[in-house]
Amino acid sequence: MNRRVLLNRFFRVAAALALSVPLLATTAFAADPNKKEIVFGATAGPYADQIRYGIAPILEKQGYKVRIVEFNDYIQPNFALAEGALDANAFQHEVYLNKFATEKKLAIVELVKVPTAPIAIYSHKHKSLADVKDGATVALPNDPTNQARALVVLDRKLGWIKLKEGYDAIRVSERDVVANPRNLKLVPLEAAQLPRALDDTDYAFINGNFAIASGLKITEALALEDTTATYQNVVAVRTADLDLPWVKEIEAAYKSKAFLDVTNKRFPGFVKTAYQLQLEQLRADR
Repeated sequence: MNRRVLLNRFFRVAAALALSVPLLATTAFAADPNKKEIVFGATAGPYADQIRYGIAPILEKQGYKVRIVEFNDYIQPNFALAEGALDANAFQHEVYLNKFATEKKLAIVELVKVPTAPIAIYSHKHKSLADVKDGATVALPNDPTNQARALVVLDRKLGWIKLKEGYDAIRVSERDVVANPRNLKLVPLEAAQLPRALDDTDYAFINGNFAIASGLKITEALALEDTTATYQNVVAVRTADLDLPWVKEIEAAYKSKAFLDVTNKRFPGFVKTAYQLQLEQLRADR
């Protein structure tokens, strides 16, 4: 699917959300260092809510007008950002961003990491991982980077499969499965569809944003990924905008004590960033 088709679909989504200002107009402000209107893209759920309840209030106090466009996939937000329909997006980890930007030749880059809901395994049919039976179906994301995360959990944490020696945890795929003693049926699905797959599969690995958006709680997960900084989600901006004042204000908002307080109140169980852990340590030392 080419970029123009993806962007056309993006604008149909935006129209359905009844935005009061046409998004095409934001492109005119893309290179303006003094702009006062910021359009964020985010997947529906916690990352949009982090902006809505944590970041927007901070920026609005500084005179910015903040708008949020919600997406239900991992493709359109990056094209919309690169083309200028968005000023920043928040939905992906650095591995996905770097791979997508390189493959699609997009001039977008990480600005700052954000508190992240870990990928986790859920079930509607089983109360415990100990209930797993031979031939069980396990749904997992079909995009390479998130599928790799699920496979690593299946190997290292659950021991349900064995991956080849010396595998690359970032690039590992189903081709690297060398042992599947329970004859599990691995079912790759689009990440946004995984919550619905719980009714049809024994277990499903679900990205945190889609899990929460569907009503699942992190505390209900049967197992959580040990999320490293590599897989913490990020805010992305256009490379050309990285040093502009309004971009620095976005970064400062995420690194603020006010946003840390919002994280603690509204996003329990999220993996905090290094700068948030540092803030908490400073508080504890007082």
